[in-house]
Amino acid sequence: MRNELTSLLNKYEQRIIGQNTNLKLLLSAILAGGHVLIEGVPGTGKTQMVRTLATLLGGKFNRIQFTPDLLPSDITGSTIYNMKDSSFQTLKGPIFTNILLADEINRTPAKTQAALLEAMEEKQVTIQGETYLLSDVFFVVATQNPIEFEGTYPLPEAQQDRFLFKIQIDFPSQEEETKVLKQVLETSNESTDEDKIMDIETFLAIRNEIEQVTLSDEVMHYIMKIVRRTRESEAIRFGASTRAAISIGRSARAWAYITGRDYVTPDDIKMVARPGLRHRIQLSPHVELEGATVDQIIQELVGSIPVPR
Repeated sequence: MRNELTSLLNKYEQRIIGQNTNLKLLLSAILAGGHVLIEGVPGTGKTQMVRTLATLLGGKFNRIQFTPDLLPSDITGSTIYNMKDSSFQTLKGPIFTNILLADEINRTPAKTQAALLEAMEEKQVTIQGETYLLSDVFFVVATQNPIEFEGTYPLPEAQQDRFLFKIQIDFPSQEEETKVLKQVLETSNESTDEDKIMDIETFLAIRNEIEQVTLSDEVMHYIMKIVRRTRESEAIRFGASTRAAISIGRSARAWAYITGRDYVTPDDIKMVARPGLRHRIQLSPHVELEGATVDQIIQELVGSIPVPR
């Protein structure tokens, strides 16, 4: 199983250049059964990153462009009356998939954003009073643009907390960007079924193996110290929830498995702490005025906690 996962990651890194750490984080999130919020400027390959992952996993992929006039039923589906059969018929929406890309999620009002809440947390959708279960592999990747806020609707804290990670996509180095340009201009960058590395059944078997990765009591206490420190720090206005601790533990197990270990180390916790916390805490006003960033505060906070031996 681990060899197939290594092959998938190698193929992934060949297709998406200059984002190796973010690719591992994205893969860790889906293996941990969570969802991801991606923030990055247009043209940095966010859609391609998610579409390629779906192809490599052999899963179904759907993309929804979020706009101000998007309705909840455009996501979940609706019930219509079939005059030919004189009966009601349920039309399932694009949310019935394995990997869903919610593009520019902050461009739609809160009512439509909330349509994702039940699906993300409980893996089910209610249409006209009827409840439908989603696939065992259901992964939402939402994107938002960090530089253009006109006409946007900021995600409520409850919605943000349901994302396992918040990943920030930056521009690649000049050398990596040149490789991207060469790859696109000289070869076809379209994913095909031939690129599939594994199927959904194999992926679920790997997920079951990850649940057996050892998370010692010492490392578990280390996670709790980090999360509780976010609530005690004067630099942070609102700290992280218990869900944050659960997210860090699950994603650290997946990260350790991808790295080739069957146990979690404090370094694994440090690796997933920033993407696992940056969208769950709010800085105090005086810290923001001083120009500090959320990532800087998280790094200082994690660095101040003794590492278990």
